[in-house]
Amino acid sequence: MNINLPNFNVKNLVKEAGSTISRVVQLTEEKLGTTERTEYDLHFQNLAERADVTKTWTEKIVRDTESVLIPNPQNRVEDFIFEKIEKSKPKRLSNLEHLALDMIEAGGDFGQDLPYGQALIKVGQAEQKLGRCEHDFIATSGICFTQPLRKFLDGEMKTIGKERGILETKRLDLDACKNRVKKARSMLGQQSAERDLRVAQAEFDRQAEITKLLLDGISTSQASHLRHLHAFIQTQVRYYKQCGDVMEQLQRELAKMQHPKPRLRINSEDVDCGPPSSVSMHSCDSDSLGGIALDSDPDPDLDKSLTNLLEDFHIEFDTTAVSTVIFVTECSPINEDYMYGKQGLLKGLVPRAFVEMLDEEHDVTL
Repeated sequence: MNINLPNFNVKNLVKEAGSTISRVVQLTEEKLGTTERTEYDLHFQNLAERADVTKTWTEKIVRDTESVLIPNPQNRVEDFIFEKIEKSKPKRLSNLEHLALDMIEAGGDFGQDLPYGQALIKVGQAEQKLGRCEHDFIATSGICFTQPLRKFLDGEMKTIGKERGILETKRLDLDACKNRVKKARSMLGQQSAERDLRVAQAEFDRQAEITKLLLDGISTSQASHLRHLHAFIQTQVRYYKQCGDVMEQLQRELAKMQHPKPRLRINSEDVDCGPPSSVSMHSCDSDSLGGIALDSDPDPDLDKSLTNLLEDFHIEFDTTAVSTVIFVTECSPINEDYMYGKQGLLKGLVPRAFVEMLDEEHDVTL
């Protein structure tokens, strides 16, 4: 039975083993401070330091950008794995799209003919548009920014790291040869050590030039990174503008929707309250805003805006020879028959016919 064994060159194996041992001995002596080492020139050291800084910050920028684009770390790991095995990434719904589907479904269950159901469906459709804009933004940002930076790290920076490792090996061989020349005791040994030193010096110089050229190329790479950064910013501007347009369109559509008019109950009689933007609870008698109630709850958005715009007007409210002082402001939009009033925890509509403006600079007697 014939077995084909690898063709080992014993001489080369012994030589390589001897070189490895010499490097280990040289490195150990350098760590112990018992021998000298060849130092790189100042220009090379500056280039190497800049390369290390570039590599560190580029890795952080890529990692942070991917975290912004895809906040879920599990999704990022899945995308990385599919990219490595050269398969298409799985299509998944974003949080906005999940919210959109739930809003649309809820609007259908609540009733498409009711204001709240209609509004939910409108908002859900807008959220779907935002989700599509987000998908486009993530894909475009990856193409124009993160992928080029990753390609730089996986290509140029790995090549530079490999060549720097080879250069360090050549430096150890050079210093080991220098030590052998110093320790040579015979003429023959001296000549052999000097010959090895000349070869090691030539290999070291050649590798140093190769590494310098690669390190100098980082400046060109950074100019390319600057162009990619501009492209990323343009992508962000376009994305946020699209989102703003979608939300402005949604606001216009919601403003056009008709809301039911709430009604006031005064002495067991229903009275139209006017535009929905002036809806709230109030009183028109001497019991401090306790006689008027609404059939529907106040609009929370309206209540918030009116609260923010509440001004310090004083009104004397007298229906039974008893004065009640409250704070009021105009409704938005302005209503000819009512104003918005507030007293303590009570707030609502006040008929203009029952109020009298007081000078805010003078004291008011209840």
